[in-house]
Order: sequence, then structure tokens, then C-alpha cells
Amino acid sequence: MTICYVDSPVGRLAIEADHDAVTAVRWAGSDEETRDKATSPLLKEAARQLDHYFARTLTRFDLPLAARGTDFQKRVWAAMCDIPYGETATYGGLAMALATGPRPVGMACGRNPIPIIQPCHRVLGSGGKEGGFSGGTGLPTKRQLLALEGVVLL
Repeated sequence: MTICYVDSPVGRLAIEADHDAVTAVRWAGSDEETRDKATSPLLKEAARQLDHYFARTLTRFDLPLAARGTDFQKRVWAAMCDIPYGETATYGGLAMALATGPRPVGMACGRNPIPIIQPCHRVLGSGGKEGGFSGGTGLPTKRQLLALEGVVLL
């Protein structure tokens, strides 16, 4: 595993990769050594794309991903990647598209190992309610990511 760190408007992020694919994006802990531990071309490109995303000049990530999870979770994460920048979907809508229920979709969103790039922040509860978010500071981080993309929550 290789790792690099990116300062962002939602906190310091750790990007992890194995071989030739990104495997995780997570919020770096305050006690974590945050020097870049690798300078692989893949991690440099991932950091560059995240910087452009936060600068509002990138609306779709183009990185090889290798999220670890069940087949069902991977189907949910793939469906999340189809939600366009600045738009949202609901847990129920994704559940209907995947022929399952909203709770399993919500659980898969909560276990997303590559948040932001696999945009679980774009998935809302019914009626436009925020739902949950397991990254950063939780719902405030989800609101911040949605606002960055121009999504106005009621």
C-alpha cells in the first residue's frame, strides 16, 4: 500500500493505493504521520484530481479504483459513480434501480471506502432529506461537498 495526503476544504485526506488502483480515501487522523509516504504517479494524479475537484474545475474523476467490498456494495458504489456532479439521487431510487431495499443501499454507502471519488455524498433520503454521511464531520461534511457542487438542500 502507498499513501499520500491532500489538504482540502473538508479536512486533510489520505489517499491510499495498491499497485495500480486507488483503494481508499479517508480523513487523516490528527495523530497520524502526514508526510507523503509515496510519490507514485497514480497518487500524484489522484491528488491532482482532488485538488481540481475542490477548485470546481473537475466534475468527474478518472482514476482506476479497487474498492474492497462485497459484490452488492460494489454495485451500489458503481451506481453512485453514475450520479452526475451537482445532482443527487435517493437511497430509494438507487434501491429500485438495483432491485433491493433502501437500507442495504444506505449501509453500502456508509461502507464506501473511496468517498468523494465514489460520491456517496450525492445520495439523499426520501424527500431530499440528507440521510447520513460517515466521512469527515458527518452531515456537515456532506453538506459542504454538496454545496461545493452547487446542490441546495431545502
